[in-house]
Amino acid sequence: MSTEPKPASAATQAAQRAVLERLPFADGEDFEQAQRGLVASLPDGVVKNQRGAAMWDLPAYDFLNQDPAPDTVNPSLWRMAQLNMNNGLYKVCDRVFQLRGVDLANMTIIEGDSGLIIIDPMTTADVGRAGLDLYLAHRPHKPVVCVIYSHSHVDHYGGVMGVTTVEEVANGMVMVIAPDRFMEELAGENVLAGNAMNRRAQFQFGGLLAKGPRGQVDAGLGKVTARGRVTLIAPTLVIVEDTERHTIDGVEIDFQLAPDSEAPAEMHMFLPQFGVLNLAENATRLLHNFIPLRGSLVRDPRIWSRHISDALGLFGAQTDILIGQHHWPTWGREAVRTYLEQQRDLYKYIHDQTVRLMNHGLTPAEIAEQLDHPPGLDQVWSVRGYYGTVSHDAKAVYQRYLSWYDANPANLNPLPRGETGAKTIKYMGGAEAVLARARIDFEAGNYRWVAQVLSHLVFAEPENLGGRELLADTFEQMGYQAESATWRNAYLYGAQELRNGLAQLPPRRILSPETLSALTLESVFDFMAIRLNGPKASGLRWRVNWVLTDNGARLAMSLQNCTMTYVLDSVGQDADVTVHISRAALVDINIRKTDVAAAVAAGDVRIDGDRGIIEQLFALLDDFTMMFDVVAPSLPD
Repeated sequence: MSTEPKPASAATQAAQRAVLERLPFADGEDFEQAQRGLVASLPDGVVKNQRGAAMWDLPAYDFLNQDPAPDTVNPSLWRMAQLNMNNGLYKVCDRVFQLRGVDLANMTIIEGDSGLIIIDPMTTADVGRAGLDLYLAHRPHKPVVCVIYSHSHVDHYGGVMGVTTVEEVANGMVMVIAPDRFMEELAGENVLAGNAMNRRAQFQFGGLLAKGPRGQVDAGLGKVTARGRVTLIAPTLVIVEDTERHTIDGVEIDFQLAPDSEAPAEMHMFLPQFGVLNLAENATRLLHNFIPLRGSLVRDPRIWSRHISDALGLFGAQTDILIGQHHWPTWGREAVRTYLEQQRDLYKYIHDQTVRLMNHGLTPAEIAEQLDHPPGLDQVWSVRGYYGTVSHDAKAVYQRYLSWYDANPANLNPLPRGETGAKTIKYMGGAEAVLARARIDFEAGNYRWVAQVLSHLVFAEPENLGGRELLADTFEQMGYQAESATWRNAYLYGAQELRNGLAQLPPRRILSPETLSALTLESVFDFMAIRLNGPKASGLRWRVNWVLTDNGARLAMSLQNCTMTYVLDSVGQDADVTVHISRAALVDINIRKTDVAAAVAAGDVRIDGDRGIIEQLFALLDDFTMMFDVVAPSLPD
């Protein structure tokens, strides 16, 4: 089976021509706006870590410096991919700057009276530091006095230790501000479901695809997520009221909470001294996800739309410049209002029309087939589906209200995918008959149907190389046609795994020590609880007291019925064992950096009672392997 990407088919070439005819490609205003205010580009377009490895590499995308788009990339996506090549330090207005194109997300820097206020230090400490260094190379040197997390997604907080330190925050030199529920929501997405989400994110962002016209070209919100060390420092100030005004180093900031929008914990910020409104990730220059392909809680577009509307009402009359934590600004009050109204209306439209159609009895697939952008918005570049799509956003709305179940009892308890595949292929006359018909449909460009059918085949007969090859070819053409960067990445990465098997990645921890150390004690024990291998714990009944030697925090843990539960701020009188442990030792044992015996010998842990219970407890915790099967069962070596 060939492992190399293939050219665009005739059907794909026709689909790309139709896009060119349908959308207003002569409009070049976005290219002017994206370049406005450039102070300096990122030197060489590369960020390296201390060992010299590239954590960010824009020259890998130099192939985008050509027009027209190749026929292996949707022309609309090619346009967005070119826009996302703009990079470096940009002046928004006096005392407000942004680092853009240095990571998937932006870093915003506000110059206070004596220091710097940083909004969202990007994904990793490596690019966070590089962004700050680029700023300092062109602006007066001031210390960082405040870091603000706009919301609870990793590309907006993970680089914090590149711009400040735990010690500076602990000593009060730097304050860290976050929206209400930030730490709780962060733990849910990035900790409890982190392994599965990381695997699915490989498909969403295409980080393991080769960069090129037949590979990864963009991620919609930016090029791709940066590599490097993900860090976290807990906030020292949490915004809890719907709106709060704080003066930070001489800069007034009006915070507007926007929970349950693009993130469960998110907030907007208005800078009245500068007429700048920052809508975080709630109004980016595209149609966003109501549920990302990597997975998450379903977002509520009705509430999301209302938060945008509220921001317009609160700050619109005073806003001269709109910025976000992705993409480029919008200048001018009328332009800002129009832009936000379009975002607000599209999100509400998808919500309302999905609910209308589901009340007519349509299923998610049927609704997705009917809905598209409303007339008028279908020609607006800033709401095109480069990240989310009307199709999967509509399905997310259905899921939010009615769950995954479409009410047809045939779908209530279906067979697992392997059995479903085997029986479906048998009913269709066997693998040879299916492949023969699938090849005819492939030549006719009926890729969606071919993908459905051949997915059954590869799970029924994992060793059927003809089925794998044709499914890979099918995914590839679907990827070439996709306007959404995330759909393109998913299809092309699916094709790559079918052709080459699972990537052999070096072992890595699910969570960095810095992240696990910053989490609440509750989140650490939730992480332990979801790793407990329940069947292996059958018949065990333990009571364990935990006492943190750093701060005296206490926790009473129970293990029974194959389940771990706990009570915070408590110890039980009937405990089988009491563990006195430092927070650092608790983290190190969880990430397998050390074990119980070594931690006891080092004096980091004291156990009153049967040490064997604690050793057995940690032995019962699963370590997750990220590279599980997704598009097909793995072939034996």
